[in-house]
Amino acid sequence: MMAAIDFVKEQLRIRAFDGVLTERLVQDPAAHGLGRLPHAFKPDATVHSVCGYCATGCSLKVHLKSGHAVNLSTHTDYPVNLGMACPKGWEALTPLAASDRATIPLLRGRNDELEPVSWGDAMDAFCGRFKSIQEEHGQASVAFLSTGQIVTEEMAFLGSLAKFGMGVVHGDGNTRQCMATAATAYKQSFGYDAPPYTYQDFEESDVLIFVGANPCIAHPIMWQRVMRNQREPEVIVVDPRKTETAMAATQHLAIQPKSDLALFYGLAAHLVQMDAVDQDFINAHTEGYQAFVDFLKDYSLETATAATGLDYAQVSQLARLIASGKRVSFWWTMGVNQSYEGTRLAQSLINLALMTGNIGKPGTGANSITGQCNAMGSRLFSNTTGLLGGRNFESEQDRNAVADILSIPVAKIPDQPSLAYNEIIDAIEAGTIKGLWLIATNTAHSWINQKRFRRVREKLDFLVVQDMSYSTESAEIADLVLPAAGWGEKEGVFINSERRIGLTRKVSQAPGEALSDFNIFRLIAHHWGCAELFEEWTSPEAVFRILTRLSQGMPCDITGIQGYADLERAGGIQWPYQRPEGGARLQTQRRLFEDGKFYRPNGRAKFYFEAPRAMPEPVNEAYPFILLTGRGTSSQWHTQTRTGKSDVLKKLYPKNPYVEINPVDAQALQIRPNSKVCIRSRRGEVEATAVILASVQVGQVFMPMHYRITNQLTASVFDPYSKQPSYKACAVTIHNI
Repeated sequence: MMAAIDFVKEQLRIRAFDGVLTERLVQDPAAHGLGRLPHAFKPDATVHSVCGYCATGCSLKVHLKSGHAVNLSTHTDYPVNLGMACPKGWEALTPLAASDRATIPLLRGRNDELEPVSWGDAMDAFCGRFKSIQEEHGQASVAFLSTGQIVTEEMAFLGSLAKFGMGVVHGDGNTRQCMATAATAYKQSFGYDAPPYTYQDFEESDVLIFVGANPCIAHPIMWQRVMRNQREPEVIVVDPRKTETAMAATQHLAIQPKSDLALFYGLAAHLVQMDAVDQDFINAHTEGYQAFVDFLKDYSLETATAATGLDYAQVSQLARLIASGKRVSFWWTMGVNQSYEGTRLAQSLINLALMTGNIGKPGTGANSITGQCNAMGSRLFSNTTGLLGGRNFESEQDRNAVADILSIPVAKIPDQPSLAYNEIIDAIEAGTIKGLWLIATNTAHSWINQKRFRRVREKLDFLVVQDMSYSTESAEIADLVLPAAGWGEKEGVFINSERRIGLTRKVSQAPGEALSDFNIFRLIAHHWGCAELFEEWTSPEAVFRILTRLSQGMPCDITGIQGYADLERAGGIQWPYQRPEGGARLQTQRRLFEDGKFYRPNGRAKFYFEAPRAMPEPVNEAYPFILLTGRGTSSQWHTQTRTGKSDVLKKLYPKNPYVEINPVDAQALQIRPNSKVCIRSRRGEVEATAVILASVQVGQVFMPMHYRITNQLTASVFDPYSKQPSYKACAVTIHNI
């Protein structure tokens, strides 16, 4: 194999945006992630870079020696993590040297094996196959599924390239699996996808209510911010399982699975009866309250206790805490979002915050904690189911605005939103989508009812996987694998849970011929023949400046950020940010709605509500247990494409899949600790090690989502508004092997 530089020189002789050969790209391997590090870094520099795992958005110090990243430490001055890091952060560099890195394009050959090919051949296959599919089956016959893991500039480039350049109608992101419910709830209630809080609220709240959230494990640094709270707060955890967070809380409400909505409607009804609402705030800043009060007439603390299995005293105490007049904050993650009625459940928490005036003030808020490092970037700028900057494809005004900003023909912009993730899978099964492009996501592992996706894959004519590893479950079944750079091998921005835009830096070379996603998209634009649309998209920072223009006049307006240097100086900047007149100092912690003005046309937040629905797959004699899924440990991440490459992290969690079962159930079924058991649902059966723990209730079992077998059991059930999968509860049976 020729050296990487010679390879690039031979293969990337393609037309530049202005019609001449890309001599600059060919001569500058750093532009492809193949050569030297950015010129600004000295060989022995210390580089600040935002972590690429979860949406906490910690800043790490990466230490270079002779131009190589050798280790890292924490950034004590960064307003997010204040010098802290979780196990994943400490091991962030390790996956870059993994033995299964994708280093050259792989194309499935006549012998049905993936074989190395040049980038030129890979581009010919990519463009040729997808174009032929579109010619035979129509423009909408090709789709893409992106991620919350790549930088915002790459997300915007991908969505714009696919939608405006390649004519791809349908594309969604794996943020549909984690944050679609929160985004939908905020859009409906507030008029925009706008998490209102800042991390300082963890430290300034008197009552913190965590619903379906386990920050001890999922967001350890956020939990440390809770532990820094000097107000002697009440910490309440609402969760069927006694999680690590529940163990540390002042009160754990161990509800029955999917009874949350009845609980929060009962609490709201009781607050109305107690006259413990902020009527002035309601009158001035909301609409739909009276209809909500009328709806609540069928609810009470009694109905809440009956539905949840909780004691009346527990629910009554929670009602008193919410009514206390103190600073109350509501926090949720996947236990709420990944539900068949998740949007209304999230809005039941929003309603409680609105009716008590607990929003827009320190230590308050209806606060969705984001999962992936750049899910917020995906929600605003991926150009998938929403147009760039939080706009709508259906709006002629929005399409014209984007066309003007990008200097492209408005006819290039679709006038309809994309199908959602689950609808794309349905369309593949129906035979209307024949080509699929996966970018930095591992659908064959993570998608609900996993075996169905593997069956559906057989209906595709061409599957492309673009990722940093060739060994993912999705890459193994691909027709073409495009090798991509990972975190630390490229630069751009992430947007974290509190809306903070933080900079991640290139500190290492990508292996072999792997390219950054950004430059893969540039190659595709050239070979597809649409490069003229992206003449200005020359670098990640150039695209970031385009995004600031796209944000102008929107709730996420960041026109005050002039470039990466601003972000580095400020320690990240929360949106919105318009540069203040007179050089006023930028506050490092800012929350939304301090003025009581929301983003709906009339400036008011709206109460949304709907009667609870029965669980789609209840237990019965054949399947007597409810399976709960979630994060296992703080050292595991999603499908373990990266955390599984660290020997340090692997020592911190069980190697093999396990299932937690209550001692009462274990005794009844004669299941011994550490014995092998079979867990079966209507979709399949898997084998795991039994762990006997009282942290799960009788009639329930728990499995971490990180193991490749877990989603063979989960059911294809979705929220009707957010289209998010309901991973958290399905019926199973369990027995000894």
